[in-house]
Amino acid sequence: MKKTLYTKLVFLFVFMGILLLTLTMLTLLISIHYHMSLYVQQAGTIPSNIIKLNHHLEEALLQTTLWTFIISVFLAIFLGLRIAKQISRPLIQMKESAELMRRGSWDIRIQTNTDDELNDLASSLNHLAAQLQIQEGLRSTLSEDIAHELRTPLTTLKSHMQAFQDGIWEPTPKRIYSCYEEVERLIKLVADLEKLNEMDSPEFSLNLKKEKLNEVIVKSMEVMGAAFVEKQVNLKFKAAEQIVVNVDRDRMLQVMINVLSNALHYTPTGGSVCIEVFREKENVRIQVQDSGIGISEQDLLYIFERFYRGDQSRNRKTGGSGIGLAICRKLVVAHNGEIWATSKQGAEIYIRLPVSS
Repeated sequence: MKKTLYTKLVFLFVFMGILLLTLTMLTLLISIHYHMSLYVQQAGTIPSNIIKLNHHLEEALLQTTLWTFIISVFLAIFLGLRIAKQISRPLIQMKESAELMRRGSWDIRIQTNTDDELNDLASSLNHLAAQLQIQEGLRSTLSEDIAHELRTPLTTLKSHMQAFQDGIWEPTPKRIYSCYEEVERLIKLVADLEKLNEMDSPEFSLNLKKEKLNEVIVKSMEVMGAAFVEKQVNLKFKAAEQIVVNVDRDRMLQVMINVLSNALHYTPTGGSVCIEVFREKENVRIQVQDSGIGISEQDLLYIFERFYRGDQSRNRKTGGSGIGLAICRKLVVAHNGEIWATSKQGAEIYIRLPVSS
């Protein structure tokens, strides 16, 4: 393909150059011959030496034109080769880089020395490669994370069952409940995965209705209230004016429960979680702020990716499966909204939704 592109460009430039030269030379020769003939006709009887001079002048012009044409052809070929090389080089480099990206070399970056559309194209390809590199990194850990999430409860169940079978342990209510917790964890993981797959399906849709946002938030607080009391974390809601939004009540309730659950996981006993609502012209912004351990700058970029968890949350008892916030993002985006996070003292999750007209 490299030779084909280069050859086509060379042929195009040389052909256009020769065509222009040919037309110019033919026009010049015809014009000179016409004017010389017209001069002879108007002059009438012309001495033989003038006729010979005219003949030699036409031959000289013809030879000059021929040599000029030949030199110009070589010059056109030389310039065509140079120009074609300059144009084709970045395109060929982009093609080769794209081929390497196709094979999985996401660290490839294209360097250009131009300030035109080719440079914009190279920048777009570089940005695409960077995004694919990030996604490939997340994808490569997906199987490992799923295996990890399944392996731990299954290993626990197997060891308990083996101990019961061998008579090493008595099947006490406490040990049976421990097995029950592991089964519940597996069921929740599978349910979360099913929710994500459902949201990725083309058949996924929302049952949008006008709802009072404060009521949805209060309902989510009622659902999570017992968990906050048990951990002794203070849950506050600074209610603003009553704002009506066009949402799927059950789905938005699911978003708020997941966000509150995530905040509770990372907030220590005695801490607090505060919910605030702000009106922003045609939008409403929900802020959920906790007094927990916060989120590192690196983790902020990926916390809404499925199965992503920061190093500090790898403990299964507090870290969750890493799916809850991914579900939140899917649902918020489906509502034509935005969700993002910041971290200062603790973490802040923001949700922006359009206000119902």
